[in-house]
Amino acid sequence: RHVAGLCASLCWRAMSAVVRASPLSFPFACESPFLFAVYHLDRYPNGNADLGPDASLAGHRIGADFGHASGWNMYHGESIPGFPKHPHRGFETITVTRRGYVDHTDSLGNSGRFG
Repeated sequence: RHVAGLCASLCWRAMSAVVRASPLSFPFACESPFLFAVYHLDRYPNGNADLGPDASLAGHRIGADFGHASGWNMYHGESIPGFPKHPHRGFETITVTRRGYVDHTDSLGNSGRFG
């Protein structure tokens, strides 16, 4: 009984640890210069045989396509949406896939599909 009461007390404290809630933005506003948190919700069209979008790329700024009015972005990709090789030194990347799939490969050859 005492353990259950302690758990309820700790759970209540953990739930009340939220200081504030804000709407999602890009990037998230935060106070630490060591955090860069982003949120993506891309509404990609169906894919084609080359793993790219089966839709017109007209109006997309190929190589630097962010915030397109269509609801999906090529980011730095030219035929497949994505990002070029880039270092992840000094920080940890956390990916949460709420819908669909994310394929990721790093410079060491590690790869995985999230979703």
